[in-house]
Amino acid sequence: MSVHLISAVQAMAQLDQFDAIVDARSEGEHAEDHLPGASNWPSLNNDERIQVGTLYKQVNPFEAQKVGAALVAKNIARHIECHVMDKPKNWHPLVYCWRGGKRSNSLALILGQIGFKVHLIEGGYKAFRKEVMEDIPRQAQRLQFRVLCGPTGSGKTRLLQALAQEGAQVLDLEAIACHRSSVLGLIPGTPQPSQKAFDTQIWDALRRFHADRPVFVEAESKKVGNLAVPEALMLAMRASPCWRMHLSLEHRVDLLLEDYAFFTQDRDFFSERLERLSTLRGKAVVKGWQERIERGEMREVVAELLSGHYDPGYEASTANNFVHYATAPRISPASHRFVDMQALARECLQTA
Repeated sequence: MSVHLISAVQAMAQLDQFDAIVDARSEGEHAEDHLPGASNWPSLNNDERIQVGTLYKQVNPFEAQKVGAALVAKNIARHIECHVMDKPKNWHPLVYCWRGGKRSNSLALILGQIGFKVHLIEGGYKAFRKEVMEDIPRQAQRLQFRVLCGPTGSGKTRLLQALAQEGAQVLDLEAIACHRSSVLGLIPGTPQPSQKAFDTQIWDALRRFHADRPVFVEAESKKVGNLAVPEALMLAMRASPCWRMHLSLEHRVDLLLEDYAFFTQDRDFFSERLERLSTLRGKAVVKGWQERIERGEMREVVAELLSGHYDPGYEASTANNFVHYATAPRISPASHRFVDMQALARECLQTA
């Protein structure tokens, strides 16, 4: 048998060295969050966990353990048939469950007896999660950030994408959060990840960056949709050098009409999202916007949203939160078009 117990810290340090990372928890636990790159081989699926748990409480632990053992054995057999038969003897997996208990131990034991060199996380996902949250501040402190500031529609996300294409290190928090970070930032049909998954994906991105090169990131508030940006990362961003993006109102409207095309395609959805601005802007103003949307005046409504809702107070708020905003150099793409963002990205990399 070749099963090696390692700590969560060791697992984090060696994460890229394993041939596979296997999550033995249920599909529901896996969906909430999992180690980066992990495949899900449930020892007990969602329904089976409920079945065994009910037996444990309503009958007794011994009966529950017998049923659980039978289910786990069947599931492990199926995983071996589906996923292991083609693996060479030097295949080297990392296995974990919730707390490093029976589910991962059972799978690791069988794989080890086959002859594979298996590593098992002591304390399981719970221990890994704890170490991730403790490591995010360390990762944030070792990196040098360049923060893109600018009002809504000024092209910050497009510039990040262009910078990434040019080979820059980019942390796109909105892409990780599946949200565009405003009241209207919901992406239809794309649910946000859990807070735990958001944290894990941020950690995974941070750990891969090189400290000798800047990391470009967009200025964000403390929350992206329903998800909180880790405090240590937020503090590091707010203390970092900034660039101020400027784009004409006309090009900002063009950009938003392209990036938020789903609003123009579904006017009812747009109107429904605007309801969330009633407290800030008043029901009469919002009703006026909704009526203009019905008449097809999308461009006019977007322009008014920018000038009347998003822009007021932006300068003061950003200057208050980002230490170097007041002295930040101004950068201006020729237009909202991606080709112009690419040209600006190349200029930025020369001065970063």
